[in-house]
Amino acid sequence: MSRVYNFGAGPAMLPLEVMEKAQAEFLDYKNMGASVIEISHRSAEFDEIINRCDELLIELANIPDNYKILYVHGGAQMQFSAIPMNIIQRKPAGKASFVLTGNWAVKASKEAARYGEAVNIASSEDQNFSYIPEFDPASLDPESSYLHITSNNTLFGTRWHSFPDTGDVPLVADMTSEFLSRKLDISQFGIIFAGLQKNLGPAGLALVIIREDLLGHALPMTPGLLNYKTYADQHSLANTNNTFAIYMMSLVLEWLKDQGGVADMEQRNEEKAKLIYDCIDSNDFYYGTAQAAHRSVMNVTFNMRNEELLGDFLKQAEAEGLYALKGHRDVGGARASIYNAMPKAGCQALVDFMQDFAKRNG
Repeated sequence: MSRVYNFGAGPAMLPLEVMEKAQAEFLDYKNMGASVIEISHRSAEFDEIINRCDELLIELANIPDNYKILYVHGGAQMQFSAIPMNIIQRKPAGKASFVLTGNWAVKASKEAARYGEAVNIASSEDQNFSYIPEFDPASLDPESSYLHITSNNTLFGTRWHSFPDTGDVPLVADMTSEFLSRKLDISQFGIIFAGLQKNLGPAGLALVIIREDLLGHALPMTPGLLNYKTYADQHSLANTNNTFAIYMMSLVLEWLKDQGGVADMEQRNEEKAKLIYDCIDSNDFYYGTAQAAHRSVMNVTFNMRNEELLGDFLKQAEAEGLYALKGHRDVGGARASIYNAMPKAGCQALVDFMQDFAKRNG
């Protein structure tokens, strides 16, 4: 079997060991004579899967006792609606604040405006979201129900290296493209959410980690399956959840634990990103599209000085087994998404190709 190095932004590559285990168990889960996708979400076997997922998340992310873990339908974008529906009216002002660092924060702000007032207190749109704007605490209204940030910007290749101090205003972070790739202090956040399709499993489900005091503030119009309290009260099983995605996440989390946990993975991720950034910075053939001080570790965005070579670069890279390197249309160029499952060997293979391509075309 020949497999490529998949640099796709998402759905992204999963660890080979995880997929092999899922393959081995697919037709006959634990000698039941049935697949894991066929068994009831109310069965003892699935209860064991979801409980194990909880345990691993608590251990790996060091989640405090006063937070709830929710497995929520609809992926990360659905949470752009669910979050304001659940907490924008927890204060009389009915206001949410946003720092705009890319398309996803813009979409989240526009969605929140449907349910209250959305205030954009900082933005990097003036330079095509190539940096993280300075956060001025004085710009944050203490009557805001929350401040929303995107911790890592998949499209533009930037990330928050440290997080803003929001005082008593809960910090809400979209961590879709980096959750469990670096150590976090969960207590800094009111809500963390992430679509599974980058570092956690297959697409179609979102993980939400919410501080307990933020439950119970949903707007009366909130549908039951967008109300976080519904998920918290019924262990995310008010209806048939995406059982296969939860099962796959449990395997990914087991794999991450076997790799040494988040601290070890963070070190590896830093090394992987440095390999590629050093290549970009070491010659005049390539240039990074994100400002160096704000570069992402998960999504490396770059282009060639001679942009007419991009098509050849992408075509030849794919022929070498370096898959899905095309950048997003709003940035152009190339993008290497190097999530937890990407081995260092894949990054080295990309660097070797980049150096050879520059030598042949420079």
